[in-house]
Amino acid sequence: MLDNKQVVIRMLLSILLSGFIGIDRESTKKPAGLRTHILVSLGSTLIMLLSIYMNTYYHDTPSYYSDRIAAQVISGIGFLGAGTILRRDTGAVTGLTTAASLWVVAAIGLAVGAGFYIGAIIATLLVMVTLMSFHRFGRGLQRRFVPFISLSILTTDKPGQIGKIGKILGEYDSSIFNIEIEHKDDRLVRINIDTRIKDSNIKYEILNSLASIDGILEVSEGIKKGE
Repeated sequence: MLDNKQVVIRMLLSILLSGFIGIDRESTKKPAGLRTHILVSLGSTLIMLLSIYMNTYYHDTPSYYSDRIAAQVISGIGFLGAGTILRRDTGAVTGLTTAASLWVVAAIGLAVGAGFYIGAIIATLLVMVTLMSFHRFGRGLQRRFVPFISLSILTTDKPGQIGKIGKILGEYDSSIFNIEIEHKDDRLVRINIDTRIKDSNIKYEILNSLASIDGILEVSEGIKKGE
């Protein structure tokens, strides 16, 4: 039977481990950030603790299987992960990594709740390495083999501008893989976009098309292919 001290330790460890992963997702402005990852892990830990408690409480009941409660976490977390996956107008799908991190955090929470500390800690470390190191490695490979444009667009702050930009990029079969928005003074917005293109020769056509959008004041670019 678990005592109160073990319950508290496992819940606090669950918050700590999931917090590391959540901070990485929060820092990159993903749909599921620090609080979401902590809540998923903490809930998974509580469910595992509940399973252990009920196994002890109903140990004389042969037909009772409390492990089924914890098993539903892995399948149930898919609904939450699906909410972070978006398909943009350009055809690019984003949020898959965040959905996967939520699934792993749920597994880490279950491991902590079961007292499998070493597995939970190693998994957290490996997730951090994957999210931080392999992200840079993957971006490096993409930039080496796939041409892309880094755009900096200064536009008036009015609704629909990003949609118009995305529509034009979509017409050139370009997919956006990073976008940042900076609000300036005088109702101006600077939109920084990294987008893949199939042929670097069409970059000037893209620039001209973007510059023709009503409200856009400036379009600058730098084509990159490799580090």
